[in-house]
Amino acid sequence: MQSRRKLRFRLIVTFTLFGFGLSALFAAASLYVRAKVENQLIDKSIEADLLQAVENKHLHPEQPPHSDLIVVWFWNDRTVYQAPLAWQGLQPGVYDMRGGTGNMPERYKLAVVRKYGLDAFLTYDISRESLGKRQLVTSLITAVLLFTLLSLAVGYWLSRRVMRPVTDLAQRLRAFRSGRRLEPLAPHFAEDEVGELAAALDDYAQRQSALIQRDREFNADVSHELRTPLAVIASTTELLMATPDLPEKLHTRLQRISRAVRQSTELTQALLLLSRAERSGPVDGETTDVAKVVEEVVDTHRPDLGRKPIELRAEIESPVTVEAPSSVVAVALGNLVGNACKYTQEGEIVVRVQAGRVRIEDTGQGIKAEEAEHLFERGVRGEGETVKGAGLGLAIVRRLCELYGWRVSLAPRAGRGTVATLDFGGGETQD
Repeated sequence: MQSRRKLRFRLIVTFTLFGFGLSALFAAASLYVRAKVENQLIDKSIEADLLQAVENKHLHPEQPPHSDLIVVWFWNDRTVYQAPLAWQGLQPGVYDMRGGTGNMPERYKLAVVRKYGLDAFLTYDISRESLGKRQLVTSLITAVLLFTLLSLAVGYWLSRRVMRPVTDLAQRLRAFRSGRRLEPLAPHFAEDEVGELAAALDDYAQRQSALIQRDREFNADVSHELRTPLAVIASTTELLMATPDLPEKLHTRLQRISRAVRQSTELTQALLLLSRAERSGPVDGETTDVAKVVEEVVDTHRPDLGRKPIELRAEIESPVTVEAPSSVVAVALGNLVGNACKYTQEGEIVVRVQAGRVRIEDTGQGIKAEEAEHLFERGVRGEGETVKGAGLGLAIVRRLCELYGWRVSLAPRAGRGTVATLDFGGGETQD
């Protein structure tokens, strides 16, 4: 799983960890070098002192074999047995020894020299070095902590300087998103990586703006060109329907043509509305009686049932009005009712107008609860061997709902079938 931490936070943490690791490594190296060098110096020093004491003993036998800093024992071959057992048989050199008995320190170094028939031993108490080592360790730990805090402060300061251009770029992009006029970004930044990113965003924005402008012009042209033939068809149909003594069969067909023209006009208006990419749907003070639209939609889709044994009816339980064009409400409800007609082979389809919402209940093949949300995606169709379509109807309904703040959902119906709910939310319910 990718980290969701801000980049600035990660920079601060990285710099702090780097400072801590570097200082801790330096402290460990200092302890190691100190111990190594100190050990070598002590070994050479006490060995040199012991050699000097042996030379003095050889030249001045009466001189005491010790001073304030060192203690030296001399034995010859006949009296060496008086030396501690651990010392006997040691070859010349310097050894790390452990004592703790008698007057011997707990830890000490022992230098051994055999010369002029003498067995010379010199002890050096190194237990007293532990205090100095502890003080050094304490000092190094304190230094590591201080250096870590310094790294944190420097990392915080550097992260602000490093991230300032990126933050500025993000703020400018958010300002454009809030509705301000799109201005070039690159002139506000240096010719570095952030400047290159700003230039790339400028190029992308220009291409997107040009594409959107072409789409809007195309949609406007299509709208203009479609309105004329649809208006001609609608007016011609009305004139034909007004003809006296018109056969009933022909009158029914003209009614179907009239409904199809009205549905095409509403769909064209809804698609143009969606193509404008506005944040909220325009209402222009228009209110729509949802019950009336439901009755028209039901009448429009009744011929789609053909000879299937299905009862399609509307039930008005609570009249509702919404602040939206009737064409938008008709397209949203028309797609939901049309889907119910497509996927229902027998039984009934009931369109219920309830308080603040419309429910479309059918006895079709039904859907799976986990797949309901997926059906609103563009190009996704429900299962059904006899059903054809592009899978755009529910996607259009979802986009219209997002534009006007409505909610649409699908759910399995108890027993069999599907329930589609169009919830107007902010709609007004009539008493």
